[in-house]
Amino acid sequence: MNLSRRTLVTSALAASSASLMAGPWGLPAVMGQAPAPTGKKYPFKKSINLWAFPYPQQMSLEQCLRLAKEAGFDGIELNYDLESDLSPKSGTAEFTAIRKLAEKIGIAISGMCSFLFWPYPLTANDPARRERGLELAGKIAQAAHDLGTENVLVVPGAVHIPWRDDYDPVPNDVCEQRAKEAIGKLIPQAEKLKVHLNMENIFFNGFLMTPMEMNAFVDSLNSEYVHVHFDTGNIMEYQFPEHWISILGNRIRNVHLKEYTKKGSDHSLEAFRPLLDGTTNWPAVLEAFDRTNYRGYLTFEYFHPWQHWPEALIHQTSDSLDRMLGRK
Repeated sequence: MNLSRRTLVTSALAASSASLMAGPWGLPAVMGQAPAPTGKKYPFKKSINLWAFPYPQQMSLEQCLRLAKEAGFDGIELNYDLESDLSPKSGTAEFTAIRKLAEKIGIAISGMCSFLFWPYPLTANDPARRERGLELAGKIAQAAHDLGTENVLVVPGAVHIPWRDDYDPVPNDVCEQRAKEAIGKLIPQAEKLKVHLNMENIFFNGFLMTPMEMNAFVDSLNSEYVHVHFDTGNIMEYQFPEHWISILGNRIRNVHLKEYTKKGSDHSLEAFRPLLDGTTNWPAVLEAFDRTNYRGYLTFEYFHPWQHWPEALIHQTSDSLDRMLGRK
């Protein structure tokens, strides 16, 4: 067969283009997206939040701890509420027993989290709600100490809470002033307990909307026990977590991995997805954490336990993290 020079060149270019476009396992790569680094192992620790489990409806706390360990997690983040094992109904004795159970199972408690900062915001116009919020934050810090963890997630304030109809909007400057006053009142207890108050970036609350604002807020409190709890998903609607991480730097003390998709039109909690089922640029995020020398927990946070075979979500998340961290 006689092939012209033009035919050979055209064929070679087509083959080269196909090779460049091909992703893993021969699948097409996404245009404009850098391939994930291969073979790199990251030193971060794997954790998962209790909200991903059907607790307490279908599983006891002990069952959740054991499932997290069985799935391969290094730690689990627990949530403080008004009606559970982790609530004002429990005290030091009960929390110490939970800590000893976790130690026996062989899983660490990576931190404490709570939805109570929304019904009782530290910046509410109602002084009684602010006072109740401070009281609960203090109880959460004490519980964290008794449970053997040093990390407490704190929502410092809110200009607006779009999912609640009982919160009057607070002017930005008033919100900042009240938030600083509230955290300032919590610092002495935190320093005594050696528990870190980690400010979470929310975005939906209209407060601390940029990494520079977060840095200024944390630095103004001038305490080695005030840091950042960085959430990758909370800013994904309009911003990019890999940009924040390098700016926040070593202020980051704990991390939520929340997957988010920018492809949908839903902007509620339903916009958060199972890990890797979204539009987060995870290779860039992991590299950013590594460059800041972050070596703590990466905690998957998800609010919708699966109705059937809920353990499947836990195992699937652990497998995804193993692949992301180069363990598989």
